[in-house]
Amino acid sequence: MKQLPLIFFIILCLAFTACGKSGINGHTARTAYRSVKMMKEKLPPDNRIEFEVAFWTIRDANSSEDAFLDAVDGKSPFEIIDMGKEIYQQRKTSGFKGYEKYNTWEEMIAKYDKERMDQDKKHVVDTKRNYDSPNTTILYDLRAPQR
Repeated sequence: MKQLPLIFFIILCLAFTACGKSGINGHTARTAYRSVKMMKEKLPPDNRIEFEVAFWTIRDANSSEDAFLDAVDGKSPFEIIDMGKEIYQQRKTSGFKGYEKYNTWEEMIAKYDKERMDQDKKHVVDTKRNYDSPNTTILYDLRAPQR
């Protein structure tokens, strides 16, 4: 009976630890990319492309991997987006090649969003397969052949 409060305390500590503020784990590039992938899936669809573009803009702006990991470590998705906007604006004012065709960050994101939609339209998977046709299924007959 005396162990019950101890068990409750441990569970409570684990719950608080697990429910902490989520951010990018910038210890290594692998953990950073893994956290970005998980964070992107939790974002609303409207912010996913913007988050991706901002993340890769930050990656492109930092030549060394250590500087990049330090820049993104512990950041939330919206902090990453803000950092990406700042880098975009700095590059835009300095005449960075590739940004001259966009007037604003939002215009650039809209273009990438449209490109992604076009890609998704090209790669639509047929959900209504005809399983009677031998070319649309990979079902193997594992029975022994009849002689």
